[in-house]
Amino acid sequence: MSRVDLNLLTALDVLLTERSITGAARRLNLSVSAMSRTLTRLRTATGDRLLLQAGRTLVLTPYAEQLSQRLPSLTREAQALLSPADHVFDAATLEQRFTLRAGEGFIDLLGVPLMNRIQRAAPGVKLCFTPKPDWDAQPLREGMIDLEIGIVGTKAPEIRTRLLFRDRYVGVCRLGHPLMGGTGFSIEHWTSCGHVATSRVKDAVSTVDAALEALGLRRKVVMVVPSYTSAMQLARYSDLLSTIPHSCLGNPFTPDHAAANGLQYFELPVLTPAFNVSAIWHPRLDQDPGHRWLRAEVLEMCQAAYPRDPKPEDSLRSNR
Repeated sequence: MSRVDLNLLTALDVLLTERSITGAARRLNLSVSAMSRTLTRLRTATGDRLLLQAGRTLVLTPYAEQLSQRLPSLTREAQALLSPADHVFDAATLEQRFTLRAGEGFIDLLGVPLMNRIQRAAPGVKLCFTPKPDWDAQPLREGMIDLEIGIVGTKAPEIRTRLLFRDRYVGVCRLGHPLMGGTGFSIEHWTSCGHVATSRVKDAVSTVDAALEALGLRRKVVMVVPSYTSAMQLARYSDLLSTIPHSCLGNPFTPDHAAANGLQYFELPVLTPAFNVSAIWHPRLDQDPGHRWLRAEVLEMCQAAYPRDPKPEDSLRSNR
């Protein structure tokens, strides 16, 4: 469309409405000579004279009469297309499917409260959770995933993130575990127990193992599973210890989740840093009204579930 100048649409609309070069020039804040040159360009572009002298006035050609019926709506549509979007968003009328990638822990503890929020506000919205085998950003880039929830593990420079809440690691074991029988336990006693670790990546070094390695220690890992929910179930039915995010213990929507599953928690005898749980998405969805609404709903729910950051890990809480 290199030969098309959309500004001519507005000029043509005004000329055919005013039927006067002087009147059109006044409305468009142009000189009469500039308006006259614009009419010449319009005649060349359309192949029609458009306006003809009839005494002291100008009259429309038959083709110009046809154009005058179409031009107002066409001009408004062109202006709307090339202006910033002005959406009136109503969640109640939204009919959309969102694909989310999140860990099993998020789905188990926050899936129901999120569904309740969504259904109350937007009954036409469907949430589809997909497995989270890694932190690859390609599904976000390709539109296979609309929103990811978890730790930011990608280095993709364009990816957008928003902090949902802060989390930290704690230990869990079954009720009545020998480790919890006294007034406390040593780090050596804890490391000598059997542990079930959580990792989706083969041979990955966890935060806990890195902290132990810095102290010249290692824990006795006898099993590795891909999810915290699996690790919690194994700890519940055995003497294995597990390390899970504090958020997996429960929240106001699902209180005492760990205790209800036959588990008790304890502070780790090794210092580990807190970490961020974030919403992650591709920038092409930044201004999408439905996606912006979904992000706000997820954020508000997470802030209600975990209203405060975990305690600062600036000193080692001993279980001795």
